[in-house]
Amino acid sequence: MSRSTARRIAYRLLALASFGLGVIGAFLPLMPTTCFMLVAVWAGSKGSPRFAAWIRRHPRFGPPLTAWERQRAIPRHAKRLAMLMLVFSIGALVISPLSGVIKLCVIVSLLGLALWIGTRPAPREAIPVYTIISPTLSPRVMPPISRRL
Repeated sequence: MSRSTARRIAYRLLALASFGLGVIGAFLPLMPTTCFMLVAVWAGSKGSPRFAAWIRRHPRFGPPLTAWERQRAIPRHAKRLAMLMLVFSIGALVISPLSGVIKLCVIVSLLGLALWIGTRPAPREAIPVYTIISPTLSPRVMPPISRRL
């Protein structure tokens, strides 16, 4: 097996694992979804462009991903949910038995994260998604090795 084939398989496996973790995160409240989906799209674009395009077209996962990729924007509902989870996390830290220094460091980090999330813009308009027939992902444009998915 050549090095490029092994690398492509590794990217595919990373994309599938990240996608699976992202799907699990959609149902479990304490597990993130979007960060795993971002990794899945990134790895998928290197190992399986068709899989990455499918994630971007997905009705639930696609719009936030394309908003982030194109505008570095976070939808308002996602910001509200993230802020709510950060508040719950800070509340749990306050009543936890950890030492004061650790609590303070984590709370300051979470507040910094909240500030960063709050300063991200909301998407400006509906984001067009990638399709498998777009010129950049068309099998006619992709190298022959990428056609076999």
